[in-house]
Amino acid sequence: MGYLKLRQFSFSILSFIPLPGIYPRYFSKIVRNGVMKYLNVAEKNDAAKNIAQILSRGSSNRREGLSQYNKIYEFNAQVFGEDAVMVMTSVSGHLLNYEFAPSFKSWQSCNPVALFDAPVVKTCQHDYQNIKKTLEREIRSCQGLIIWTDCDREGENIGFEIIKVCTDIKPNLRIYRAKFSEITGASIFRALNTLGQPNKNVSDAVDVRQELDLRTGAAFTRLQTLRLQRVFPQKLADKLISYGSCQFPTLGFVVERYQAIEEFIPEDFWKIKMSHTVKEITTDFNWKRERLFDKNTCEAILDICKENPQATVENVESREKSKWRPTPLDTVEMEKIVSRKLKINAKETMKIAEKLYTQGYISYPRTETNIFPKELNLANLVEQQRQDHRWGSFATRIMEEGGPTPRQGRKSDQAHPPIHPTKYANNLSGNDLRLYEYIVRHFLACLHKDAKGFETTVNVDIAGEKFVAKGLVVLEKNYLDVYVYDKWNAKEIWSYRTGDTFMPTVLEMVGGSTTPPKLLTEADLIALMEKHGIGTDATHAEHIDKIKSREYVGLHENIYFIPGNLGMGLVEGYNNIGLEVSLAKPILRAEFENDLKLICDGLKNPETVRTEQIAKYRAVFETVMEKIRCIDECLGHRLEDRPQDVPQDRSTAGGGANNFVSVLKCPKCGSDMFVR
Repeated sequence: MGYLKLRQFSFSILSFIPLPGIYPRYFSKIVRNGVMKYLNVAEKNDAAKNIAQILSRGSSNRREGLSQYNKIYEFNAQVFGEDAVMVMTSVSGHLLNYEFAPSFKSWQSCNPVALFDAPVVKTCQHDYQNIKKTLEREIRSCQGLIIWTDCDREGENIGFEIIKVCTDIKPNLRIYRAKFSEITGASIFRALNTLGQPNKNVSDAVDVRQELDLRTGAAFTRLQTLRLQRVFPQKLADKLISYGSCQFPTLGFVVERYQAIEEFIPEDFWKIKMSHTVKEITTDFNWKRERLFDKNTCEAILDICKENPQATVENVESREKSKWRPTPLDTVEMEKIVSRKLKINAKETMKIAEKLYTQGYISYPRTETNIFPKELNLANLVEQQRQDHRWGSFATRIMEEGGPTPRQGRKSDQAHPPIHPTKYANNLSGNDLRLYEYIVRHFLACLHKDAKGFETTVNVDIAGEKFVAKGLVVLEKNYLDVYVYDKWNAKEIWSYRTGDTFMPTVLEMVGGSTTPPKLLTEADLIALMEKHGIGTDATHAEHIDKIKSREYVGLHENIYFIPGNLGMGLVEGYNNIGLEVSLAKPILRAEFENDLKLICDGLKNPETVRTEQIAKYRAVFETVMEKIRCIDECLGHRLEDRPQDVPQDRSTAGGGANNFVSVLKCPKCGSDMFVR
């Protein structure tokens, strides 16, 4: 028994020591010094560079990797209180991606419905092979692996892709996860000193989402494209008509609003206008009935008022009023405000924010949290901003008036704090500067005080009809002094007392018409996507950009979304098919997104979700195939083109090759084999 234990112990030691002749360059150093060597991998080269700079205190050595875009940085550090050799490199986003087995890649290879069951594999694309080879080469001389990817769903999944590549070469690696929300000295050293384990549940949720998106996207895109190119050869012969389970509900929001405007029937209304002018101060009173849709009734009420037009002040109420400062900044709020106020679209906003984050100027920009954690040193962050000539005086004011007192929100993703500046920047320009300035001003605003005012409400009576006027005096602007994106205007009215009487200066009937809802702006669209659970804060911009690039929608005055003829026809077609839940509605995708959250929380099995969702979308697909002519008809109307009579080919639904049946699995790769 003792001999067996000794052999087991010897084997466990040897499993962590490179054998002579295999790693001669490192063997003597590791054995002699007993120093662990770790491969550290970040999500992008800029992040790797900055993290290495921090951990090495500026003394890292750079060398080239096999990819010219992903450098390698070497330095010494302490891990778990012991000296360690660190090799830091990066990937460039996802290293591995799902794709169909070779026999299903051709659009003419099978009926699109077969893609719901076709084998899929995760492979490394050609452009990323050198990154993969760098990881494989570097891990051979390391005993540990530390993942430094972004701490969100995608980052966790990328981390497991890195783990897969490295453990294929070296199965017995010690694997750790560094968790951080900003690339600053304090945050990075804290992450190194509190290394944990990667979260498999979160990564599994991304795998399920990627696979479903591949299957549904490919099946519906092939169905639509192959058929509609033949049905409308003059208009769509060269058009890729793509589908995405987030893309189509996003398009559906735009179409729904446009249809509401198209179908809107204006109604005339009438109301009584009353005002009173004293010493050049005009007080406008609003009729409490607001408006009537019957002109004769409104005229009759006005006649009664004019018979006895004296107004009597029934009561005057005065109270303090506050305009609330913003809550700490989350991703969706940033995208909406920047789109609305700075006119920078969401895709560009997130690109700039990622850049500012990797440069160490702001915290991680993908967060659902609007509550500052207690351990975050807000005072220190405010102090850093005191030197700026634009908002430095306001930062000083915060510190001199008792320090930061944040207005907290109610949301937390338990992963990242709200977006905030992490250090002062005076070397930015263009939109980089504009976004950084917005983040700083929002941060300072939410730490100060609400604006204070005094509101007066005057209620008057004329022959039984009630009217009300409101005045506002702004006493303290407070956060508004720094938050230039918000306004609060004073409104002066005459000083009335209860029991006062006066003769109106104006007492008349005015008419108007109801107006349709406005076209959606990007901020409106993001708000709808968030409300209905379409995508995440990390993907909203991507889905919006996709429907623009596919020309399903366009922009009116570069602000308002309008659907194109192709987008209108597709949504109307799917809505007319008679599905229990239209693909252009958000319900199906929202249910899927909820399942993904349950996987992340460990409350639902990823395989169960994968199986259920594939079956659900396959059933929808089969219904669409049966009623595809509904889409032909709707598109024909919108494109002003008569659909060609294309027979419904059940083998491909698009007129391609036969639906080949698998006869056995390839013993080498596991893919289906077919007889042709």
